[in-house]
Amino acid sequence: MNISNQFAGRSALVTGASSGIGAACARWLDARGISKLLLVDLDRTGIEQLGLSCEVEIFENSVANPTFWDDLDSKIGTLDHAVVNAGIGGSAPFAEHSFEQWRRIMDVNLDGAFLTLRSALKAMKKSGGGSVVLVASITGHKAVPGIGAYGVAKAGVSQMARIAAAECAADNIRVNAIAPGGVDTAIWDGGEAFREAVEQHGRDAALQGLAVGTPRGKLATSDEIADNIGYLLSDGAANITGTVQISDGGFSL
Repeated sequence: MNISNQFAGRSALVTGASSGIGAACARWLDARGISKLLLVDLDRTGIEQLGLSCEVEIFENSVANPTFWDDLDSKIGTLDHAVVNAGIGGSAPFAEHSFEQWRRIMDVNLDGAFLTLRSALKAMKKSGGGSVVLVASITGHKAVPGIGAYGVAKAGVSQMARIAAAECAADNIRVNAIAPGGVDTAIWDGGEAFREAVEQHGRDAALQGLAVGTPRGKLATSDEIADNIGYLLSDGAANITGTVQISDGGFSL
């Protein structure tokens, strides 16, 4: 299906938009004629450097800040699409997790997703419909030791998408989630083991090491995941709601 200009005249909200999957989604929508993007991230400069051609409104804030979303609700007007993407990494076995680390990951990855989704749904109801994709993770479906709060939060994101889809179908709003496996994004840079691997072997080799156990043999790119998300947002996916699309290169097999 040709969707090169399908998004003309429409608006979309993307969180975590300065880099990685969020930035790729913003570029994907821009290339397909989106009229306006509302982009949320703590890194305003990163968004400004994306070089987008559509109308862009930047919100420099944390998705975990409920006051920000309460204020935005009165300004956002109508909305056609949303990519609930912002997230942070974190790893530790449960027995070694500090509560502070647990809460930080939950605040951004789960609470932030809820706050984003709530505001998006309110705006879409005013628009008469829309589509949402929440970025979950294969670690929310496959038990991967050592990812602690991250996997639990992402499992919650997947279930949040299903429940929202059931609640909002009558409002002509579709809600889906995507569960990527390993993706080449900056989220890996926060891990000590990954940084050590980069220092010893270089980033390309370190990323290749992360792909061990994935039948495809390599990590996905952000642009590949944005292609998946863009399809779920598009009219071509009009009959798809309440799904969690796994895009993991076969990791979960």
